[in-house]
Amino acid sequence: MSFLIKRKNTRQIHVGNVKIGGMAPVAVQSMTNTATQDVPATVSQIKRLEEAGCEIVRVAVPDTEAAAAISSIKEKISIPLIADIHFDYRLAIASAKAGADGLRLNPGNIGSEKKVKAVVECAKDYNVPIRIGVNSGSLEKDLLKKYNGPCAEAMVESAIRHIERVTSLDFGQIKVSIKASDVDRTLDAYRLLSSRIDFPLHLGVTEAGSLYSGIVKSSLGIGMLLAEGIGDTIRVSLTRDPVEEVRVGFEILKALDIRRRGPEIISCPTCGRCKINLFEIVEQVERAIFLKTMPLKIAIMGCAVNGPGEAKEADIGIAGGDGAGILFKKGKVVKSFPQEKLVDVLLQEVEKYEQMKGRNG
Repeated sequence: MSFLIKRKNTRQIHVGNVKIGGMAPVAVQSMTNTATQDVPATVSQIKRLEEAGCEIVRVAVPDTEAAAAISSIKEKISIPLIADIHFDYRLAIASAKAGADGLRLNPGNIGSEKKVKAVVECAKDYNVPIRIGVNSGSLEKDLLKKYNGPCAEAMVESAIRHIERVTSLDFGQIKVSIKASDVDRTLDAYRLLSSRIDFPLHLGVTEAGSLYSGIVKSSLGIGMLLAEGIGDTIRVSLTRDPVEEVRVGFEILKALDIRRRGPEIISCPTCGRCKINLFEIVEQVERAIFLKTMPLKIAIMGCAVNGPGEAKEADIGIAGGDGAGILFKKGKVVKSFPQEKLVDVLLQEVEKYEQMKGRNG
């Protein structure tokens, strides 16, 4: 982890076999967008998420059929599964009994104290943690009136209220999220909550939007909090294939030097000196290395003269122009070849690098 980031040490819980909090690595999670009761489709999507590095997956549980499907899904996947529950406490109980590794709920919409207690007692019996999820769009009416709207202070008071409801039942296996759809309130809410509790925090910006707006909002909201040492798990919310959420999540961690999974591509933005189709080359390489897990810095530069020097920190790099291509390592040219072989040569070197690192441990 970067020495510039002083991470807050929170209580540690377990979601399945994944440690959360207590200085465990920040975990990347996502949520399926399939109908949970469609077991083949849901399993297929989770398998793709696993390949992309997803460490915890959440599924929606809107009815008893979805809750019952959890046991079949669990038999076929490798990562922990969290059941997302709204309103009906019986679905939380059914999900825990079906094998869910965790429950995500808002005690405020579960109902009476009797219903909340029933869920907590079941969580105790099956040894599953509960994520208390507070969203700015679903705050209690008395808090909206007290604070004249869904501000950060209202969100934090709601979270504390629900935490106290659950902990009063002698249950401490808790993770908390407190999301808004805008970055400012999300930051303010998490900062304030982090100063008041030591439970692990799940970070995210809710309803972040489509690809570009979602990446920008999530990178700012999640990234700024992580840079301040706040956060134990993250989920990037995109109106997109959830595999993209995992990819962006790891890129955020990589950019902050918190965790590294897979290669990092360094490429120039192109200019008038560029004589190759750099956009296409970068896309080809990205597709080819997407599922690789070994940390590696790869440079793809558009200028054979300046490229190696500009990307001298890269483990492996290529550059080309005027029909010629070069391979360089740590800023030093080691090979030249025809330009049309740029991608092939780079991918061969990536394979060699992985094999060498694998042999050397």
